[in-house]
Amino acid sequence: MLIGKYEQTIDAKGRVNIPSKFRADLGDSFVVTRGMDGCISIYPMEEWERFETALNEIPSSKRRDLQRYFCSAAEVCSIDAQGRTLIRSDFRNEVSIKKDVVVVGVSRKLEIWAKEKWNDYMQKPDFEPDAITNIMEEFGL
Repeated sequence: MLIGKYEQTIDAKGRVNIPSKFRADLGDSFVVTRGMDGCISIYPMEEWERFETALNEIPSSKRRDLQRYFCSAAEVCSIDAQGRTLIRSDFRNEVSIKKDVVVVGVSRKLEIWAKEKWNDYMQKPDFEPDAITNIMEEFGL
């Protein structure tokens, strides 16, 4: 299970350290692609395959846009001997990553955020205790 939050830095070559806690769950290779809300998503292969299967079940008029958005940007990656993976420059530019990042485990995938964007996102009214309580109650959690 991919859970937790770690602050990391991107090196001059665009590599980020993947916290050791996440490495076993990611496996030898994984998919890096666009995420939602201004982040990069990293899917273990098994989860990426589930995601692609779910995409293929969406009616074609909507599926095409989603497939183009996620699949055109997707890349199979791995972790090097030092525990790092490369984040392409176009991804880094797209989500405004310069140096400081937050690597977040969100159950079935990882997200990589520019630290400033993560901090801003977490300040949204949706993350106030009452809003979280309301969502949990709505879904019986």
